[in-house]
Amino acid sequence: QVQLVESGGGLVQAGDSLRVSCAASGRTFSGDTMGWFRQPLGKGREFVAAISWTGFSTYYADSAKGRFTISRDIAKNTVTLQMNSLKPEDTAMYYCAGQFTYGSRSPSSVRYWGKGTLVTVSS
Repeated sequence: QVQLVESGGGLVQAGDSLRVSCAASGRTFSGDTMGWFRQPLGKGREFVAAISWTGFSTYYADSAKGRFTISRDIAKNTVTLQMNSLKPEDTAMYYCAGQFTYGSRSPSSVRYWGKGTLVTVSS
């Protein structure tokens, strides 16, 4: 019974930055790992970044390393993905993901999904 709502998507130019956020509500467990996946048009959903409940541990897809940063505000129950140096290939629907095992990169392991926020990066 967890609800996830994303916000912050939009249209930007290559090289720009954008921040997307996820607000969680409902019965979120203290041990929940949360993260972000994305799905480009015509392609499957792919892992982007994840963060532990404490916010101390994170891991990223290779495509995101050095450019994206995931963070967590436990008090506000939000997860944020800061995206810098955006590329056209980053264009996708970005989904907030909740309650999955830390270390997993598989969409099938995710129990809760947001409805997504669209990020479009123009050349």
